[in-house]
Amino acid sequence: MRTPEEQIRYAASITPSLRQLAWQQLEFYAFTHFGMNTFTNREWGDGTEDPALFNPDALDADQWVAAVKSAGMKALILTCKHHDGFCLWPSAYTEHSVKNSPWKDGKGDVVREVSDACRRGGIKFGVYLSPWDRHDARYGQGKPYDDYFVSQLTELSTNYGDIFCFWFDGACGEGKNGKKQIYDWERYYAVLRKLQPNAVLNVCGPDVRWCGNEAGHCRKAEWSVVPAELRDAERTASKSQQADDGKFSRKIDSQDEDIGSRAVIRNARELVWYPSEVDTSIRTGWFYHPEEDTDVRTAGELLDIYLDAVGANASLLLNIPPDTHGRIAAADCASLAELGAKIRQIFADNVTEKAEITADSAIAQHPITQAVDGMANTYWQAAYGQESDTITLKFPELQKVSCVVLGEHLPTGQRIESGEIWADGSKAAEFTVVGHKRICRFTPVDVQTLTIKITASRTEPTLRLLEVYQ
Repeated sequence: MRTPEEQIRYAASITPSLRQLAWQQLEFYAFTHFGMNTFTNREWGDGTEDPALFNPDALDADQWVAAVKSAGMKALILTCKHHDGFCLWPSAYTEHSVKNSPWKDGKGDVVREVSDACRRGGIKFGVYLSPWDRHDARYGQGKPYDDYFVSQLTELSTNYGDIFCFWFDGACGEGKNGKKQIYDWERYYAVLRKLQPNAVLNVCGPDVRWCGNEAGHCRKAEWSVVPAELRDAERTASKSQQADDGKFSRKIDSQDEDIGSRAVIRNARELVWYPSEVDTSIRTGWFYHPEEDTDVRTAGELLDIYLDAVGANASLLLNIPPDTHGRIAAADCASLAELGAKIRQIFADNVTEKAEITADSAIAQHPITQAVDGMANTYWQAAYGQESDTITLKFPELQKVSCVVLGEHLPTGQRIESGEIWADGSKAAEFTVVGHKRICRFTPVDVQTLTIKITASRTEPTLRLLEVYQ
């Protein structure tokens, strides 16, 4: 058993994989729930739907990508198969797919169109594939269904280029035979590691964890270093949506608000890097419903969610569901474009270059200037033995500021636990963990001396990112 001091040093030594680092840098990306439910006006289909129902008359994946990019999102994940088992690509392993729909006379492939549009648009493409399949008779039979599911994972992994993410939710209801499938997660992971080694495996996967709700709520202290048991896919599944009641998307559960503090990790035998993803929808539902056209989240609401998630060491996965024509609705596009404009406005003018910047301590190889040079691989580190430190920015004249952005150098671990921001001797803000990014917003102040106090750190703090905005 490690001593408390050894345990904290151990926690500070946990670092992300290269695939996790690449994912973290995306920060904000899209979900698109599209499929049979779009045409039946449901959230969960039962697998008995006629493929003839699927027939978008104006599907335009480039329009989806343009809408996503207008908000500043850098990737898109498509629901290639939802719980109803209907496949948006012409799978060789089932008849329940677009190949038996009237869309494009059965010769269409939504996955192809969307993955190609993402590449044309310069964003990354990801796959959602529901393990729960309410159509296939093999579901609940064990290996026969796992073989089928792995065959579909293989199709998607080999036919559509590089995939940045495979997203698995925890849905595990009964199949046609009244039985539930016991998913062979380790087998699924092994196949994907072989075929798409750079892809992150999210939620019911070992790379990125679910924040625990679908309302866009992020913890006050969102640690990336957590006990290894949180990687248990069945544990995640038990907390996921269990019924098609339409209320889960706005529910926030206060349990497990603290999953990575010193107290929580004190007795953990194994710790892992398992960062958080916040997922929510621009509408109440995940699929398009015409009655929700007047219930689209405003740009202001989305901005608050963005700042709370991306600004608290999580990524944000925002769902935008295409309509029955195969297009993102006008109201959704308008909110996304306005959101993008608001984000660009907040982060338009970084004034750190106007300031003289100093730190109370630093090691020679990593001076404080490396926190503001805009390089991802350079960073400031406090002197050895320091678990707190102070950084001071002095402006030549009064400077109006309202936002400070901090980011640790993750290849050396997540270390910072708390801090404060002071403007000319008055406290302007407090913060907890930093991790990939911490956005601290406060009432605009005219300041000549801005001080960032790191009040607690698990070992010597680092910063690869320090930005100050008007």
